Amino acid sequence: MRPKKTRWVKCLPGERCFRPKCKPLNKLEGVVLSIDEFEAMRLACLEEMKQRDAAKLMQISRPTFSRIVALACKKVTDALVNVKAIRIEGGCCRVGGRAVKK
Repeated sequence: MRPKKTRWVKCLPGERCFRPKCKPLNKLEGVVLSIDEFEAMRLACLEEMKQRDAAKLMQISRPTFSRIVALACKKVTDALVNVKAIRIEGGCCRVGGRAVKK
C-alpha cells in the first residue's frame, strides 16, 4: 500500500472529545475522527469551500479530499444517530510546519 501523503491543517481542534450526556460512560461507544478528517469537514461544511480549493490548502488531490470528507461525514453521522462519542486524534498531518503524532 502506498504511504499517505502529509495533509496540512490550519489548526488543531480545541476540544478532542465530544460525548452525549444521555448515556453512562461505561455503556458509551465511540468513533475516532482523524485530524485531517476534522479539517476537511471544517473546510467543506463550515467554511463552505469548494473541494478543489480545500484540497489545495491541505496539499492533497481533490479526489482524496472527497474521500476524506465522505468518511468523516459517515463517522459523525454514525455518532449522532447511534449516540456515540467522537474522539479527534491521529492522522498524517502537519500544522504550521510541525508534525502531528499519528
